[in-house]
Amino acid sequence: MNMDTLRVFCDVVTLRNLSRAAEKHGISQSAVSQQLAQLETLHKCQLVDRKKRPLELTAAGEVFYAAARDILERYDRLSSEIAGLAKPANRIRLAAIFSVGMHTLQPYVKRFMGRYPTVHLRVEYSSVGQIYDRLLRGDVDIGVVALAKKMRAIEVYPFERELLVLVCGPRHPLAGSGAVDIHQLQGMEFVAFEQGVPTRTWIDTILGQYNVAPRIILEFDNTETIKRAVEIGSGVSILPESTVRTELANGTLRALAFSNERFYRPTHIIVRRNKTLSQAGRYLLELLRKHEGESTA
Repeated sequence: MNMDTLRVFCDVVTLRNLSRAAEKHGISQSAVSQQLAQLETLHKCQLVDRKKRPLELTAAGEVFYAAARDILERYDRLSSEIAGLAKPANRIRLAAIFSVGMHTLQPYVKRFMGRYPTVHLRVEYSSVGQIYDRLLRGDVDIGVVALAKKMRAIEVYPFERELLVLVCGPRHPLAGSGAVDIHQLQGMEFVAFEQGVPTRTWIDTILGQYNVAPRIILEFDNTETIKRAVEIGSGVSILPESTVRTELANGTLRALAFSNERFYRPTHIIVRRNKTLSQAGRYLLELLRKHEGESTA
């Protein structure tokens, strides 16, 4: 048994799907199946009921999963502490999902650099899963994500609330509207985030509250690709207003407010629990936290 095998197993449980776990780790589905089988052979029991869809844990699997998570959290904490000893004090690594990093974070980065011009602040854009993994391993000091999940090993702080708007192409029938009723999306061609992306779950919940079901024709895992699809007329979408300001200025997209109510996407700052930050790192964390819960609108 090794840590990589435990991570694969935990991701199979979290994603409840062998192929998605394989994609996350950059290996084949067959390799995931083999690692799972090796664990079951080693412990002489079945851990996952493969006949169920989505996959479900057996009683033994539940016990093993809880222990595996605890082992990984302890190992990641140890790795982070060791990495921190070797890391130069004048370097900070911040990882953010692309949409937040490219748009919302920029004013904070400029302000930080003005206060600490000699500190190397490295801002990286990653998928939400990679941010959590790297934060736990100690490869990243601070993360910024949308709709953070609760984890024992991670502290979560509110960041900015991003106003959500309906986005469409300039030739779309709704483009000239001042505002739109969310019920107008019923049956409308819609470009969505992929299943499993937290923002997709959040938007689905909003639509569900109004009993609205658009016709999803395309799904992507990032804001930029969704914008490109909407620009060429593939459908409409719901996105944070801050992510489409360039396109609005260039006239390639239109953004419409909802007449029903104002919808927001919460974003969060995440830090590994008991993480020791440098003075500059603590300043950056407090700088980001100063606008807890405020809207960017």
